[in-house]
Amino acid sequence: MDVAVLVPVKAFTQAKQRLATVLDPDTRARLARWLATGVIESVGTTPVFVVCDDPDVRSWAEDLGATALWTARLGLNGAVDDGVGAITAAGFDHVVVSHADLPLPVGIVDQARSGTSTFVPDRQHQGTNVMAFPTNAPIAARYGPGSFRRHHAASSTAATEVRFDHQLSIDLDTPADLHQPLLREVLPPWLPTIPVNRFIHRPS
Repeated sequence: MDVAVLVPVKAFTQAKQRLATVLDPDTRARLARWLATGVIESVGTTPVFVVCDDPDVRSWAEDLGATALWTARLGLNGAVDDGVGAITAAGFDHVVVSHADLPLPVGIVDQARSGTSTFVPDRQHQGTNVMAFPTNAPIAARYGPGSFRRHHAASSTAATEVRFDHQLSIDLDTPADLHQPLLREVLPPWLPTIPVNRFIHRPS
């Protein structure tokens, strides 16, 4: 299969608003950039497309070797659909759509299976952290509360697979997410919400 990864990335300065009670704006932007960088770097040499509507995000994506697709005024769902269309037009036969805020982005590309639509829900089985499907059987983006069920129901491939992945199911949206046991060794040392880091300064 010729596989491409699609990552929607909002302006870093607008990301992680639900963490405002524990992180200041600059730290939230830094965390959003760190998370998205980890997602892109995790897929290795697999082509990555980033849909965005922010100049800083576009420059960041291009610096990482990704193809930035400008999708202003389309919203998340419209941007993802536009990105899938661009990937299809570029000749890829499978696309993996991944959230940009996965702190344990292990095996994203592995979700692509020939002739199969694959879905990785979040821990609550509500959101869709990763989904993969053939470009000749596209799934319209339906992100928002309950997106996992909507995406799964929209699959038109002969084979559909749900994978409850203990790493890819973790995203960072709320203060409680910052204290997930699996994240203790991977979160950056400059995050002030990690207890030890409140007292020990470490360079980034």
